[in-house]
Amino acid sequence: MASEIVPYVWKRFSSLIFVQDTHRKVLRAAGVRKEVEKIAKNFKDILAVLPDAQAREMQEQKVRDWLDKVKNISYDMNDAFDEYSTLFLKLQIVGDEHPLVKKKVCFFFLAPRFFFAAVNLCHRSAVMIKKINENLDDIVNEKHDLSLNASESTEKQIQITSSSDLNEINSENEKEKILVSKLLGEGSSLISIMGMKEEGKTLVQSAYNNNEVIKNFSKRIWVNILGSEDKCSIKIEVSEGKPISVGYDVFNKTINQHIKDEKFLLVLNDMRIEDFYKLESVYFVIDGGIDGSKILIITSDERSDAFRIISDDIIMINELSGEENWSMFSKLAFSGRSIQECESLKEIGQKIVSRCLGLPLAIQIMGSMLRFKTSIQEWERILDNKVWTLEESKVGFLPVFFLSYYDLPSMVRLCFIYCAIFPKGYSMNKDKLIKLWMAQGYLGLEPNIEMEILGQRYFNHLVTRSFFQDFEKDDNGDITSCKINGLMHDFAKFLNRNECIEINDSAEEPSRNSVPDKVFHLMLMLKKSSSSVPNLNAKRLRTLFISCEDDYYHLDNDILQQLFGNLARVRALKFDVFVREIPTEIGKLIQLRYLDLSGQQIKKLPETLCQLYNLQSLDITWCDELEELPQAMGKLINLRHLINDYTYSLSYMPVGIGRLTHLRTLSEFIVSGAGNGTPDSKACCLESLKDLNRLRGKLVLRGLGNVRNVSEVVKMELKNKKILSGLGVLFDEDEEEQRINHDESLLKALQPPPNLEKLDIQFYRGSTFHSNWVMSLTSLRHLRLKFCINCKHLSPFGELHSLESLRIRKISSVKRVDDKFWGIESDGRSSSSSSSILFPKLKYLKFSDMKEWEEWDFKIIREGEEKECITFMPCLASLEINFCGKLKALPDDLLQRITLKKLELYGCPVLTQYFKKRIEEHWPKINQISTIKIDGEYVRGGPDH
Repeated sequence: MASEIVPYVWKRFSSLIFVQDTHRKVLRAAGVRKEVEKIAKNFKDILAVLPDAQAREMQEQKVRDWLDKVKNISYDMNDAFDEYSTLFLKLQIVGDEHPLVKKKVCFFFLAPRFFFAAVNLCHRSAVMIKKINENLDDIVNEKHDLSLNASESTEKQIQITSSSDLNEINSENEKEKILVSKLLGEGSSLISIMGMKEEGKTLVQSAYNNNEVIKNFSKRIWVNILGSEDKCSIKIEVSEGKPISVGYDVFNKTINQHIKDEKFLLVLNDMRIEDFYKLESVYFVIDGGIDGSKILIITSDERSDAFRIISDDIIMINELSGEENWSMFSKLAFSGRSIQECESLKEIGQKIVSRCLGLPLAIQIMGSMLRFKTSIQEWERILDNKVWTLEESKVGFLPVFFLSYYDLPSMVRLCFIYCAIFPKGYSMNKDKLIKLWMAQGYLGLEPNIEMEILGQRYFNHLVTRSFFQDFEKDDNGDITSCKINGLMHDFAKFLNRNECIEINDSAEEPSRNSVPDKVFHLMLMLKKSSSSVPNLNAKRLRTLFISCEDDYYHLDNDILQQLFGNLARVRALKFDVFVREIPTEIGKLIQLRYLDLSGQQIKKLPETLCQLYNLQSLDITWCDELEELPQAMGKLINLRHLINDYTYSLSYMPVGIGRLTHLRTLSEFIVSGAGNGTPDSKACCLESLKDLNRLRGKLVLRGLGNVRNVSEVVKMELKNKKILSGLGVLFDEDEEEQRINHDESLLKALQPPPNLEKLDIQFYRGSTFHSNWVMSLTSLRHLRLKFCINCKHLSPFGELHSLESLRIRKISSVKRVDDKFWGIESDGRSSSSSSSILFPKLKYLKFSDMKEWEEWDFKIIREGEEKECITFMPCLASLEINFCGKLKALPDDLLQRITLKKLELYGCPVLTQYFKKRIEEHWPKINQISTIKIDGEYVRGGPDH
């Protein structure tokens, strides 16, 4: 489809040529001003006829061919802009390193290399502009032959969507609730889902990924029956990892290997009568599993009597009744409207629903779209749209899909189509998906809006329009990952016309040993025996994901060298195979913006990596053998995300990190320690963080105890990083007594931003946590203290009014948790002048490895007494105490919290004995605690409570 890429390229062209003054000067020097004006005119002519061409492309081959040409030249223009921008950027970076440039001296007179580089830039710009014009002239001339009608097109706007909108649109349907209850119940062991193929699969997928279902089964297996004579594909989604393929003859044996002594859920998707006879014995495999195991059959086979005979339970997926159709549609489309509005739109809505042919997904998509159409005229335009005349038998999809798709803004359409690179059923991480959109340039053209924020808006927009499903969420209720409905995935692949493909490298498929030139995004699945990769000399390739069915497959260095020599235009590169070494040829990937090396066994990154001036995201998470980063990291001035969690072998950060002022993510900053063999000239200090004020998410300062002078911490100016939400402070594991005062001074000097939400302090050697800035964190929701062995007293954490979870581990010098912990003065009053509620929002409290802890006191002032009444922990839901061997008792008032639902004790012999002695006395007072677990055994309730 061309209508997505053309507006995008026009925006890029306008931004480069008409907005940025520096680029105008370069083009003026190149002498191509008139050619630029001609490109602008041609582009406007093409944009004007796009809506008409879009409406006619499904019926007219000539129009479709013309749009393909428009698309190809648009991509070529985009590549030309990237090449030009990279040359300009390289000249700027090299110039910034020259001492005279810093004095604002014109680079033409600095040195011959600057002069010739600038002349080369002007020359190549002129060639680029003239070539674009020649190609556009041909496209515009052909446009007239097709009699395309011009119209005034306006770009659709993104609605700002709230989290409540997201939850409402993607709520569970009734059939899913029924299926989930059957899977969790003790009834039928074999269930058949009969009727509409895609809707049956969608229903089972939603139930299959339900959090309660995941917890209920120790093993989940999804089997796709391909329908060929001798093969079926078995997809195992728990510990075994990637899918495997077997024949019918070894199917049962393979399944039995995975389900033996497991409580399993086995799904047989797209089952036919022929498969039933070949796999009949599969229904006896359930004997190999634990009680409660389930088999689910999905079938649309009309000859389904056999399934009715062998199934204990049947759920029919039929077309919805008229009443059910209208109920689903009106719930979405009329949400938030007045009764008068609903009445005025009812007649039009009923006509639209009748055209959805009873397909629940189609009704959901249409209802989600019309929800945001505010006037009768907008609804009428949807009803009268020519797209309804499309024949599903010719295009393969209902008109509803096209209507909803073309109603999206063009940039959001590009983002949706990109998702076709992932296999069906793939769980897409939201943050990584947004970074991939960034890498393709889909998010960088809106003025004054950060790409990450814009990506979140695009993502939410696709969610509200029902393009995504099967969401996983974090503790805040924010979506972290999602999937695409199978039918919607097919639609995305149809739209991109094989621009996104998946190739399984196999000797049995010699015709697929090379990648078509028109492929833009490729998922390459290697075999265990692969000694080479297919010919990736695809000139347009922009995304490459390499995976393998063998989790331990290593990609040889010579293969990587071969790859990197052919990927000059690639923007995103991800390895799901092991790589031992990154060759220097990676510097050739000059357009690379996203590089995912997470989990690799590399020890060093080449210096040529720093030639990737366009790089935005570098993920080295779990590269635990990586010993150092390249010294020239400061050249990566476009880097926005350096994700380096769990890189335990890194001992310092290279000089130049402070130049990366675009950084939004820096997972860990490692403070170099004296005597670790790192020269001071190679390692940067904390002060380098001074200007990195765009950091967000969580920042971990590892090795803070290595700081020699407290002034270094002050110069970091942590308080200016106002959008930072999490902070981890890891001192040294060194237990020297003389470091106590030093660590206390360092902690006081930190002064993080006051709106911090998460704080994690480890290996701190001070004697107290009490610091003014800790108690001033009014937005702090999660606090963890760990391995702080010298601390003898806990601070008044009860005064942290936003705190929701508190984890304290191995504070081994604490003998008594007293009133100071709660925030109570010696006279029994709250030490906080603003509130008499202590821990007002705390839901989760955990103590671990407190080997000296003996007493837990709480002097509560009750109602009716002369002094103020104090309320404490009114929201506490879970209390865990582990390996606190000397603790004698818990405060009775704490156990009697009405909200407390879970109590867990482990390795606390004195406390356990205390409970056993007084169990009859305590039991009636703690009826509200539904789950009690002591030393690994459930005394009350169980894992399902």
